[in-house]
Amino acid sequence: MAGCFLVTGPPGVGKTTLIIRVLESLKLAYPHLKVQGFYTREIREGTERVGFEVVTIDGRKAMLSSSQINSSESHRWPTVGRFRVDVSSFESLALPELQIKEDTDLFVIDEIGKMEMYSASFFPAVLRILESNIPLLASIPIPKSGRDVPGVARMRNHPGAVIFTLNKETRDSMREEIYSRLTHLFQR
Repeated sequence: MAGCFLVTGPPGVGKTTLIIRVLESLKLAYPHLKVQGFYTREIREGTERVGFEVVTIDGRKAMLSSSQINSSESHRWPTVGRFRVDVSSFESLALPELQIKEDTDLFVIDEIGKMEMYSASFFPAVLRILESNIPLLASIPIPKSGRDVPGVARMRNHPGAVIFTLNKETRDSMREEIYSRLTHLFQR
């Protein structure tokens, strides 16, 4: 495998920000780099988090979850905490981004977590990427009460996976380390 870089840490520590900054630096250094994938961004109203959206590398967006949806359809959606997960919205945007193409240089998946795992097609797509020879930069949640989200333990234990556990003190050095490891792969 070319490289599997997994970023983990507590909620709010900056996993998504780190991944976006690494990606920005890579695109500056390698303008023709073909990157596929998505990141997850909070939706806020004032200081309150009211949901999450999925954003593709090229900027397209779709709802992942919301605490404010009350349609008759949303009552059938799975819940994570106070959020209802819109699996079909997530799948319509995220799954095409996880299709392996011949010219893909890097996959970015932020995040491989509980909400995303409600899609029956998501984790098989992630496993196909892991089995390819295309580098992967992804975030995974930190285990809660010592228990991983199903599937995440498989990522954590994948041969060749390098895990970066973030905290506020190590964010900048971790960003530099991940960037350095990825640029080493692209220089070959």
